[in-house]
Amino acid sequence: MNNEQQITAITEIDESHYRTKVYSGGHFIYADEPLSMGGTDEGMSPAALLLASLGSCTAITLRMYADRKQYKLSAIKIELAMAPEATIDAGTVINRSITLQGDLTETERTRLIQIADKCPIHKMLSNPIQIVTSEIHQQLA
Repeated sequence: MNNEQQITAITEIDESHYRTKVYSGGHFIYADEPLSMGGTDEGMSPAALLLASLGSCTAITLRMYADRKQYKLSAIKIELAMAPEATIDAGTVINRSITLQGDLTETERTRLIQIADKCPIHKMLSNPIQIVTSEIHQQLA
């Protein structure tokens, strides 16, 4: 895979208590931990960002499909939840509830719920993930 096809992100943290800068594709956000965990609560937690990725990918996938099929889908709401990070060990269960608004037939609603599982982030999270870590020896600016 060449770099033009790769999805990339860069995260940086200094001595701030846990506020992390996240850069990707010319965009910038903060990730952080809540005050109760020693963070500054200036951004979503990493786990919340994971849920946000799944939720936004699901919504985008459903919107693309509905638009292509010309379904009368006016709005989509995705609610996600998972156990606190401290309780996660060998497995993780993510609960996803989807609310579809619009003048849809039961057949269209059923199909959209099936399509939700086709979003790329859902596919990634449902299959084995291998993380390869290497260290780059350089001084951060």
